[in-house]
Amino acid sequence: MSGRARLRPLALAGLVSVALALSGCTSGDSLADQYREGSSKGYIAGDGSVTEIPADERGESVEFDGTLEDGSTVSSADYAGEVLVVNFWYASCAPCRAEAPDLKEISEQFAGKGASFLGVNVRDQAASAIAFNEAYEISYPSVMDVDDGGLQLAFSGSIPPNAVPTTLVLDASGRVAARILGQVNSPSILKTLIEDTIAEDG
Repeated sequence: MSGRARLRPLALAGLVSVALALSGCTSGDSLADQYREGSSKGYIAGDGSVTEIPADERGESVEFDGTLEDGSTVSSADYAGEVLVVNFWYASCAPCRAEAPDLKEISEQFAGKGASFLGVNVRDQAASAIAFNEAYEISYPSVMDVDDGGLQLAFSGSIPPNAVPTTLVLDASGRVAARILGQVNSPSILKTLIEDTIAEDG
């Protein structure tokens, strides 16, 4: 059975529903509990759970535009026809810092090979984002989303409020094909999700 047509058993621990309708808070939702708790850590931590969505169950293409840390603009049209990995982060988020070296390595492995990476910084100003990227030698750009939240709104059906980090894999049509909710704890899983999504057009 194809990995694109089923959820991977390896990634089922703490599985989040493929419905992606996580914008509401429920009493049994650990993310909602953290949100209500109002702790001072500054982020709501996912558990690293992975959801892979079969192609025939994906939603609409996500359209977006935003301003990068260098002041240039970017939009979903810039990534048309290729797989896009979108990572929501900010500099003082501990799990964001922990996963940064893995994201750097994976982004370099797929550069020019069918997948691009785009960060979405949800809290910092450009100077902080640039300093973070220099410290971790990250070369892919990030949208500065703190002022208008445009990308958070565009992806609001795919990520819970304040769940950072979250990493999404978009297919060549711009639809969410997979999601890692929380820190990327297993780089091999993210690489497999990207490879499977690229292979769909093969």
